[in-house]
Amino acid sequence: MSGPIVRDQYKVSPFLVFYLVHSVQVGVGVMGFQRISSKVAGNDAWMSVLGAGLSIHIIIYLIYKILNKEKGDIISLHKNLFGKWIGGLLSSIVIVYFIAMSITVLRTYIEVIQVWMFPDLNKWLFGGVFLLLTYYCLSGGFRVVAGISFFGVVLPFYLVLTMVFPIFYGHFQDLLPVFNHSVKEIYEGVKGASLSYLGFTTLFMYYPFIKEPEKSHRWAQAGHLVTVVIYTLVMVVTIAYFSTDQLENTIWATLTTWKIAEMPFVQRFEYIGIASWAIVILPNLCITVWAGGRGIRRLLKVSQKSATIPLLILILIVSSVFAERKSIDLLNEYTSKVGYYFVYVYIPMLFVVQYVKSKVVKEK
Repeated sequence: MSGPIVRDQYKVSPFLVFYLVHSVQVGVGVMGFQRISSKVAGNDAWMSVLGAGLSIHIIIYLIYKILNKEKGDIISLHKNLFGKWIGGLLSSIVIVYFIAMSITVLRTYIEVIQVWMFPDLNKWLFGGVFLLLTYYCLSGGFRVVAGISFFGVVLPFYLVLTMVFPIFYGHFQDLLPVFNHSVKEIYEGVKGASLSYLGFTTLFMYYPFIKEPEKSHRWAQAGHLVTVVIYTLVMVVTIAYFSTDQLENTIWATLTTWKIAEMPFVQRFEYIGIASWAIVILPNLCITVWAGGRGIRRLLKVSQKSATIPLLILILIVSSVFAERKSIDLLNEYTSKVGYYFVYVYIPMLFVVQYVKSKVVKEK
């Protein structure tokens, strides 16, 4: 089995997978994932977040087992396992999923800016400018995308320190008693936290662009581990700061905690945080749009440039259609559900099918 041939000049070093995985996971989800998980798991929601993160370590392991054997991307994997037509259909669904992630990220970020900073912001204009910047990055190829991911992790990393402020006002006894909820409720919280971790599945597309990709496995696991630590820390601090009733009615809990940050040189720190978050959102869009465009190129045999431009226009139009909070909330909810089943059902199924087929071929 073999996938697309990629020249070494277009490949990136294995350690950059750390930034590619971590940057695409920490996006709009971190701004308000707490409410979704705590709605069912209450003060045990931090266990849901931690459990979801640890389980994804296993999924990343399965992805590498699949791709190391395939030596290609998910397009070639589908074709080899299911044939041209069924494989092409499954690949199309995966491409739509990557595009849906792009739409969700862009529209949610625009909503945050509209609610917290500029209520009269023109979503068409801002979305268009942001997508133009995305296209500029994509035009440089995958190596530029990896570079943007590096800066998307390093430059805004100082925002993690802002979680120190609510610690001084937190009541950590609210975390007790532990296991105050049933296993089923904690499991439902895991499903709610899944949107926060989505994005690492783009590894299925850029695997051929990694030099000695087998060596990048530990970097992918390390990138995800940092994400798990950050999300668990944010969840623990949030539960300590908010009461359960407050958290259920707070859409963007992380942004709300930024409001208590007091510094002598700035009065409204959340403005700085939201503006800085643009550096985090950019690699999210770059990676998911690149993955969608790459999938279209592989499936339809067209150039990635001719696939990317219509794709960006489609993302702008569809994201601008969602105007109300309820519709945006539904967009996040359905993207999260699809991502949950893709990660926890479809990827293990691919692993089993590939394993069984390789055994049958070996016996023959």
